[in-house]
Amino acid sequence: MALNMVHQIGTLAGTPISTESSSAEPAVATVNASAVWKSPVAGIRCKPSADIVSPTKLSPPLSPLSRSPVLNAMRPDLSVACRAFALDAPAAMVTEEETAYAAGGKKEEQANGGVPVYVMMPLDSVTMNNTVNRRKAMNVSLQALKSAGVEGVMMDVWWGLVERDSPGVYNWGGYAELLEMAKKHGLKVQAVMSFHQCGGNVGDSCTIPLPKWVVEEIDKDPDLAYTDQWGRRNYEYVSLGCDTIPVLEGRTPVQCYADFMRAFRDNFKHLLGDNIVEIQVGMGPAGELRYPSYPEQNGTWKFPGIGAFQCYDKYMLSSLKAAAEAAGKPEWGSTGPTDAGHYNNWPEDTQFFRKEGGGWNSPYGEFFLGWYSQMLLDHGERILTSATSIFKDTGVKISVKVAGIHWHYGTRSHAPELTAGYYNTRSRDGYLPIAQMLARHGAVFNFTCIEMRDHEQPQDALCAPEKLVKQVALATKAAQVPLAGENALPRYDEYAHEQIIKASSLNVDDNPDGDREMCAFTYLRMNPHLFQPDNWRLFVSFVKKMKEGKDAQRCREQVEREAEHFVRITQPLVQEAAVALTH
Repeated sequence: MALNMVHQIGTLAGTPISTESSSAEPAVATVNASAVWKSPVAGIRCKPSADIVSPTKLSPPLSPLSRSPVLNAMRPDLSVACRAFALDAPAAMVTEEETAYAAGGKKEEQANGGVPVYVMMPLDSVTMNNTVNRRKAMNVSLQALKSAGVEGVMMDVWWGLVERDSPGVYNWGGYAELLEMAKKHGLKVQAVMSFHQCGGNVGDSCTIPLPKWVVEEIDKDPDLAYTDQWGRRNYEYVSLGCDTIPVLEGRTPVQCYADFMRAFRDNFKHLLGDNIVEIQVGMGPAGELRYPSYPEQNGTWKFPGIGAFQCYDKYMLSSLKAAAEAAGKPEWGSTGPTDAGHYNNWPEDTQFFRKEGGGWNSPYGEFFLGWYSQMLLDHGERILTSATSIFKDTGVKISVKVAGIHWHYGTRSHAPELTAGYYNTRSRDGYLPIAQMLARHGAVFNFTCIEMRDHEQPQDALCAPEKLVKQVALATKAAQVPLAGENALPRYDEYAHEQIIKASSLNVDDNPDGDREMCAFTYLRMNPHLFQPDNWRLFVSFVKKMKEGKDAQRCREQVEREAEHFVRITQPLVQEAAVALTH
C-alpha cells in the first residue's frame, strides 16, 4: 500500500469485528429521476480544453481523517447513509431503475470510452458470524452509489471467515446475501480472494486472522510464516517458500487457494460474468503480490523506512541454498544480505543499498535480488495458473494487485521496492516482468497510489508516485496488459480526484496514448465520510468525469453543473427517508 508521511503518525491497531446484524428491512421510497439529466443547462459557455484543471484553481490536498466543517449541518439525504453506517438504523432507498444512470448520463455513453468506477466496501462487511454487517446501512449505501453512476463494488472474500473452522468446509452465508444485495441494486462486483490476514496494515479497521486450522499449523511449524533476519515472524500470509509443500493438513497452500476459488465458483456460478465481473486473486499481505517487508503492526516499520527482506524461514532458505549451488556459488546460499539495515533505515544508512559501492549492484546482489524477485513471480505464476483454469469460460476477468511503493523511488537502489520483491532499480525495470507474467494469463494489472502527486510527498525521502505510475503504465503497455487503478489512501478532495482522472487517461508525458485508458478504477472506500455533503458532491462529479472519458466532448464545468443538479434534485426523496428514520 502506498503511503504519505502525513498519514503515518502512530500505528494502526486492529479491533475485533462486530458480530451484530439486523434483519429488519429498510424503508423504501421511490422517485422518477428520468428528468435529472434532461433539464436544460442554460447559460453555460465553456471552451473545450486538453487541460483537466488549472493548477491555480486546485484545492489543497485534505487529510483522509479530516472532518467536514458542515458535518453538524449535514443535508438529510447524506445523513441517512452516514447515520446508517454509524448506528445501523433503518434508512431510505431510491429504487427507480433510472437513477442508476442519473449521474452517469445515458446508458450508451460508456461504450464510447471512459473508466468505470467501483467502490471498495468496508473490510468488515461480513461479520465473524458470517452474516451481513449493518445490513440496513449496506442497502442504503449501495443504492446511493448506484444512483451516483458507480459501476459496482469491490468486496473482500476472507479466507479466514469462509473456511475458518475446518479445512474444506466453506460458509458463504454472509457473502451470498451481500452478492444478492449488490445484484438487486444493479451493481457489478469485483470479488477479492483475500488469502491474507486483515489487521496490521494501513487502513485496516478490523482484525480477521487466517483460518484457525492454518494458524494451528503455523504454531506447530513457525517456518510457515515469513521471517526476517532477526527471527521476527509475520502471520499476514503463508510464506511462499512452502507453496508446493503439503504443509496444511495434507494440502499445499496453492492447493488450498485453488480449492477455495473452486468452491467460490461452484457456489456463485449463477452470478459469474453478469454480476461478479472480476476475481482479484490475493497473493500476499494486503492482498498484494509482494513480501510483507513493511509491516506496521506493533510499530515494526514506519514510513518512509526501507523495510526488510523476508527470506529467513527454512523453506525460503532451502530454495536460496539450491539456487546458489546451481549458480556455482554455494557460499551465497546460507543467508540473505546481512548489511541491508533495519526496517526504518534509509538507503544511505546501509552498505547494501547505498548508491556508491552498494551491495545491490554487486554480483552477489544481482544474484540474490534475482532469486528473491523470481520467487515472487513464480508464486504469482502458480496461483494464476490455478485461477485462470478455475474461472475459464465464466466471463470474469482475473486481476492481481501490485503495491505502489513510491518512497525512495528517486534513489539508485529503490530499496523499499527491492525488499518487497520488486527488482526495480534506476537501471532495471522491475515491473515489466510482472506485467509479462500477468500477460501470459490474460490478467489485469491493478496498481495503487493513483491519487498521489510527487510534490505532496516528503521530498527528502525522494518519493515519486507520479513517476512510478508512469513507469507501470509503460510496462503494461509494452506487455499489452490492461491496467486498473486504486487510490492508496482515502481522499475526498477535488485535487485528488483530478489526479486520478489524469492518471487513468494514461496520457504519459501529456501525450494521449490513443484509445488506451485504465480498464477500471476502484475507489477507497465506502464509509460515512464519503456521504458527507461536500465529499458526496465532489464524488458524484468525479464519477461522471471518469465515465465521460478523455475524449469527452462536453466541458468539465457542464459536468459539474449536472452533478450538482443531480445532488439537489434527489434531496426531497431522502429528506422523506430521513424523517421516516426518526420514527
